[in-house]
Amino acid sequence: MNKEQIKQLLPHREPMLLLDDVTMEGEEAVGHLTITGKEFFVQGHFPGNPVVPGVILCEMLAQNCCVLLAKDGGTEGKTPFYTSLDKVRFRHPVRPGDTVELRCHITRSHGPFHFAHGEAYVGQTLCCQADMSFALVDSQRAGGE
Repeated sequence: MNKEQIKQLLPHREPMLLLDDVTMEGEEAVGHLTITGKEFFVQGHFPGNPVVPGVILCEMLAQNCCVLLAKDGGTEGKTPFYTSLDKVRFRHPVRPGDTVELRCHITRSHGPFHFAHGEAYVGQTLCCQADMSFALVDSQRAGGE
């Protein structure tokens, strides 16, 4: 699916929509984002040596996971919220010009809580990995009403 199709599933919008495309390979979501160097998060991180911040890599993984949660209408009327990050490891920097491939799968679900594992690669190089959890919250409640 392309960026416009992703927007039909996720509440994120530019500049925080961090997926260019996503495909499903079995039970795994495979997403991509090409880092141009114009993104707000590399502008000052670091001058002369731009690197994608680790927290942004984690957000990329989370958004890719949320595509999995949204499949088959799983998030209809709900907003996915990060509830935890665990076992996060940053293995290699991501820089402008890189295309990040995100691979995520759901490991288990319990009520509104969903647990996932994700990995971010540039080519064959593992850059980041994390275990994550999410809660699906009623959209009205998520908006503070």
